[in-house]
Amino acid sequence: MTLAQLNYVIAISKENSLNDAAKKLFVSQPSLSSSLRSLEQELGFEIFTRSKTGMSITTKGAEFIGYARSVIEQYELLDSKYISKTKVKRSFSVSMQHYTFAVNAFVELIKQFGMDEYEFEIHETKTYEVIDNVKNHNSELGVLYINDYNRTVLSKIFTEAGIEFTPLFDCNIYAYMSKKNPLAVKDEVSIEELDDYPCLGFAQGDHNSFYFAEEVMSTYNYKQYIRANDRATLLNLMVGLNGFTLCSGIICEDLNGDDYVAVKLKTDEKMTIGYISRKDAILSDIGKRYIDELAKYKDMVMQ
Repeated sequence: MTLAQLNYVIAISKENSLNDAAKKLFVSQPSLSSSLRSLEQELGFEIFTRSKTGMSITTKGAEFIGYARSVIEQYELLDSKYISKTKVKRSFSVSMQHYTFAVNAFVELIKQFGMDEYEFEIHETKTYEVIDNVKNHNSELGVLYINDYNRTVLSKIFTEAGIEFTPLFDCNIYAYMSKKNPLAVKDEVSIEELDDYPCLGFAQGDHNSFYFAEEVMSTYNYKQYIRANDRATLLNLMVGLNGFTLCSGIICEDLNGDDYVAVKLKTDEKMTIGYISRKDAILSDIGKRYIDELAKYKDMVMQ
């Protein structure tokens, strides 16, 4: 296995085509194909499946390419520091369920580190993709929640993916809604009172299992339910339809504005906010700092 071969498979994964990757790498297609075949024989599994429509990454291949990217990034840092003496930007990527406070922590991180030495990437996305991005080294950290309902299933998925979950803080459950909602003036609200208004949730695509739901109490038989793909749409539905979503109750007015309120739900159920990381990885300094920023919200958890 060589660094050149690692660069080759990374390029093929981006282009999904041997011909296109060969052009990007300035090597012949037969040479690239031979190098890939040699690497796959050495590994004992296929990195890609071949078809008339192009190249598709296998499950083992995706995991391998994740490690390959990490190796290449570390090599480039070593080269820039000790050999070529050129300045190479380091990268930091995080994936998360749709949490404003996690985005706000990311903003604060960028303010501290600046963008001269780092390239930042943030994915506010579906639960399965949060896990998959961390598993395949596309993100160093993932931010999500577990509770009594999804704990067993997600813990099994984490173990199989070589990922571990680290809790940050526990939260009560709140109904997040527009201040225009008639229930917004209440100190507490029951799930039955919310039945008159549409419950808003984030669509999970092909992995639309209750266990992947970003909202607690996902198995409740809501009379009205609307799924959306992004947080901006969800907020618009809160205003336009007096909808609500269930959340941790941590409010970030700097990003969402002050037109929304969190009303405590009458339930004993709780959720644990935490982060996932690869078991075999040593957290970077900037990764540790991001976790510190997240942990600050423990003091903002509403009781």
